[in-house]
Parts: sequence; structure tokens; C-alpha cells
Amino acid sequence: MAGGGLMRIVLLSGGAGKRLWPMSNDSRSKQFLKVLRSHEGTPVSMLQRVWSQLKQAGLNRQAHICAAKAQYEMIEQQLGAVAIIEEPSRRDTFPAIALAAAYLKDIEACGDDEVMVVMPVDPFVDEGFFTILTRLPAVLEQSRADIALMGVCPTEPTSKFGYIQTESVRIEPIVEAKSATTDWPCTANRVEDSWVPVRAFIEKPVHSLATQLISTGALWNCGVFAFRVGYLIDELQRLGHPTDYETLRQSYDTLPNRSFDYEVVERAGNIVAIPYAGTWCDLGTWGSLSKQMTESFVGRGVAVNCDNTHAVNELGIPLVAMGLRNVMVVSTPDGILVADKELAANIKDVTQSFSGHPMVEERHWGSSRVLDYQKLVDDSEVLTKCIDILPGRHISYQRHRRRTEVWTVIEGYGQLVLGTRVIEVAPGDVVKIYPDMWHAVLALTGLQIIEVQRGEALGEDDIERRFESWEHIVNYCETIPV
Repeated sequence: MAGGGLMRIVLLSGGAGKRLWPMSNDSRSKQFLKVLRSHEGTPVSMLQRVWSQLKQAGLNRQAHICAAKAQYEMIEQQLGAVAIIEEPSRRDTFPAIALAAAYLKDIEACGDDEVMVVMPVDPFVDEGFFTILTRLPAVLEQSRADIALMGVCPTEPTSKFGYIQTESVRIEPIVEAKSATTDWPCTANRVEDSWVPVRAFIEKPVHSLATQLISTGALWNCGVFAFRVGYLIDELQRLGHPTDYETLRQSYDTLPNRSFDYEVVERAGNIVAIPYAGTWCDLGTWGSLSKQMTESFVGRGVAVNCDNTHAVNELGIPLVAMGLRNVMVVSTPDGILVADKELAANIKDVTQSFSGHPMVEERHWGSSRVLDYQKLVDDSEVLTKCIDILPGRHISYQRHRRRTEVWTVIEGYGQLVLGTRVIEVAPGDVVKIYPDMWHAVLALTGLQIIEVQRGEALGEDDIERRFESWEHIVNYCETIPV
């Protein structure tokens, strides 16, 4: 490995999807949206793109994804079997990174001197990013620093990102800003081969201060940290937190719900940064994401006489956009967005009051889409879904205590387990599943089912799973008398 030293990579996949509403939601966060294109032209998500780059760099076998259990199925559906560190609940980056360090030490038997590199799961970067990533262990060794960061060489003064100040200079407000075409020091000199001491962190400065920071060699903070596993374990002990994995996992919700930057990085005594002067984009808004989209219109419909306008339509009905400039149009079962691209960055604030069941979900076995929801006069709920199960995939052996389900097979063939009976299902078959009835279904071909749920509570918390493997389900049913 370039740069020398052992290295483990942890990709953080936390956070609920609100900034790319209405495509993203609590179960389909932004990193899972297939709005980018691979080199072959097929739709890929941010997660799939980054994982492909890790594989190309030969780093995927030493990488773990830290994620809440709610994201497991999406990760497996998009990547297959990969190493996952489970977060007991969704919290900020300090608890997640602390848990990951304890996991690597206790479960993976990592030594104290092994280097742990933490990065987001969804940056839009070129291959050079991972070349710099592999140099971080050597940077730690040469600098004898507590923490080594990767900093992005800025291309413009902006208030969107945090800054890493690398020079001990006095910052004075200035009136005139450099133009966007100016060669900033880091980009012009491409000082990627050397590390620099970190003096301070400045969070989202105003434009004039950002300009002054860049002129003195400041870097954008892209959320990449490297440190020895033993260093963070010692920090946890110093802060009075558990250091073994099982105890830390059980007390996860008691850890400070703060960022790793605030809780650890900004308090470290010796920090260095290595600059990265390649492509880097934070695809956290529709405006930034649209710049990386190769198609201006995705889905059914057409755009006429539009300028710098992108549209994504997930509905079965046509969408027509006419005469729009700098606009993002997104139409999904969860909602419809029509917004100026710059203003769309504030969509999270606007949609905070929106709640309810996600209308579209992707799982390892396929996907589901809500067709209708009603609340009846007796306060019971009725939810109608279209469920598509991929050939050879199956839904786990499960039961519900507070609802009944009626399944109507629309297309395809499969095997259905009701209780301990295994029966064949085909188009036109209708099955009623009562509360407390164990059930599962395997798609022999692509299988489409219309599911009507009725009960007092239709949430995911009313699912009790018993077996995940189809082989275990069938073997169990064969040993129990009907």
C-alpha cells in the first residue's frame, strides 16, 4: 500500500435524507439515490460510485461501512455483502466513530498503532482522492501528529464549507474578493506531496473572510480524519466513556451527540493536514448534485426551452417543464419540488414539518411503493402498497401483531409460506394474512404483489422477524406438522 503502514477505512453512512427531498427520506438517504452515471452509462448511487472507486484503488477489503440497521438492506441491495458496523441508533459523528474504533479493536483485533481513516460515504471525487488517502498513515508517522486530515484545495471563496487554517496569521476583513478565475495558492502549486500543521478551524466564514483564509493557504474541511486506533481509545478513556465494544454499544445513546470535529479534533494537541487538489464536490443539495448529472431530464416527460434546468420524475404520469431557468423539478410519490437551484439548498428547513410513511423504499429483495393511505373513522389505518420482489429474492419469515394483510399476486410466480405451509402462488391468487401469522414469500420469477394492510398501527415496529435465510425457513416448516 502506498504511504506505508496499516490502515482501516470507515465510511460513515449516517443521517436521514432531508436535503434532497422529495427523493430522499428516512429510509432512502441521499447516498442511495441512483442519479449519477457509471463509466458504462448505467445509473449508480453516490455509495456505489465511491465503493467502485475503493475497489479500483484496492482498498475495499480494508473498508467498513458504519450505518444504522435501517440502512442495511439498502447497502446490501446496492453493494452486496460488505462489512458493516451497526450503529444502535442514528446519532452524530462522534458516537459513530467511537463505536467504530472500539469495533476495530475488539472485533477485528486491530493493534493500537493501526491507522483508522474515517471518511463520508458519499463524496464526489476523482481517483486521485484515494491516492492521497493511502498517504495518511505515512503522514501520521512522519509528523508524529495525533490526527491527520485531508483538506481540499479551495476553488472559490464560499461560505458553504468549514475551513482548515494552516498558517498562524492574523485574519483581517477585506473588502474586495478575488475573482473565481484566480489561481488560489493551493490549487496553483498543487502541494499534495507535503503535510502542513493545522492552526485552527473556521466554520462557514463570510465571503470576505473565506477569501482571506484561502489567500493564506486554508483548505476546505471534507470530513476525512486519520488517527491511530489506540489514540482514540485513550481519548475515550480520558473523557470517561467505555472503551470496549460491547459496553460502548449498550451505552451508545448516552454518548455526547456531537460531531467528531468538536468533541475530538478541535481539542487535539497536534494536528496536520495533507492537501488534495483534485475534484471534490459535496453533493448535499439539488444545485450541486445537478452539476454532476449527465442528463437534464430523468423519467417520463419533456423539457422545452429550459436553461440550466434539471428534472427527475419517478411518477408514472408525464411531467412537462417549459421556459424554466436555473430550476430543479423533482416529482416522486413522496412529494413534488419546483425550486430555484440556489434556494433548494434550504429545502430541509422547509420540509421539517412533513411526516408520514416513506412512499418509496428499496430493500435487498426489491422495492415497495405506497399507492394509497387512509385513516378510517374508527382510527384504524389502511395502507396499500405495490411490492416488487426480484427473481430469487425473498422476504424474511415474519409476523405482525396489530394488522392484517391481503396480498394479491399481479405478476410472476413464487412460493408462499403461511404458518408452516409452503404453497405456490401465481397471478390472480389472493391470500389473507392474519395477525400473529408467520409468513414469507420467495420470488421464483420477478414477483409483483399488491398488499393492503389494515390495523391500528402500520409502522415498521410491528414486524417481528424469525428467519432471514430461505433455507432455514423451509427446513423449519418441514420439521413442524401442519
